[in-house]
Amino acid sequence: MAESNSLSVRFWGVRGSIACAGHAHERYGGNTSCIEMTCGRERLIFDAGTGLRALGAALKPLEPIEIDLFLSHSHLDHIVGLPFFACLFNPANHVRLWAGHLLPERSLKEVLGMVMADPLFPVPPEIFAARTEYRDFRAGETLVPRPGIRLVTAPLNHPNGATGYRVEYGGKSVCYVTDTEHRKEGRDPVVLELVRGADILIYDSTYTDAEYPQYVGWGHSTWQEGVRIADAAGVGQLVLFHHDPTHDDEIMAQIEAAAAAARKGTVAAREGLVLEA
Repeated sequence: MAESNSLSVRFWGVRGSIACAGHAHERYGGNTSCIEMTCGRERLIFDAGTGLRALGAALKPLEPIEIDLFLSHSHLDHIVGLPFFACLFNPANHVRLWAGHLLPERSLKEVLGMVMADPLFPVPPEIFAARTEYRDFRAGETLVPRPGIRLVTAPLNHPNGATGYRVEYGGKSVCYVTDTEHRKEGRDPVVLELVRGADILIYDSTYTDAEYPQYVGWGHSTWQEGVRIADAAGVGQLVLFHHDPTHDDEIMAQIEAAAAAARKGTVAAREGLVLEA
């Protein structure tokens, strides 16, 4: 476990929309969104894509365990790993699931029940043996899930809604801003305010600027916009995230090189990458 004042990030799933198997996605990884942050001795998880399955297997030796899992939103690629998260099947564990985009129309428990239901799935969420709590909030609230850990949240521009997170711990900060579409009139002021001065910004870089006009309204941004936001907000390191499934390793390497040339220190997230804030 990390030192008491450290804030680190590990990537377990970096892909957007749909998981990708095969040799063409080996270098950066094909699992959908899932990242783990350690704040000293505490652990937070963001999103429950297919990468969550491997994270759950890695956490088994640490059980019994207490986990806070925060969703950016409930589109399928961000929640499909939940039924396969091993920590949910140990009655000794305590798992809190957080979502900030559903109220007042729905709750997270209701949505997960819809997904894990006939004819889409064989067993309902009640199969989870862990002590499982569903915590709905409104994007824009500030959360304190554990002592000394502060989460600032903000609504993102995405179909059906999404939530961006700023994790603050030990004088350091990491922002998780995925599944957001930039504004045609300029930098999104909500995102700028959320990420200003952050040590690390993990940003939705699904498309390139050249590709984006074909996908207006789909709810995603570009790596070039990530550079512009990081520069405007005085961010430390920019991390490209939510890679398009058509961007294989060769394309991703080209994007990563171009982004690093545009802004020193920029990297493209890949499975297994660990960063210290």
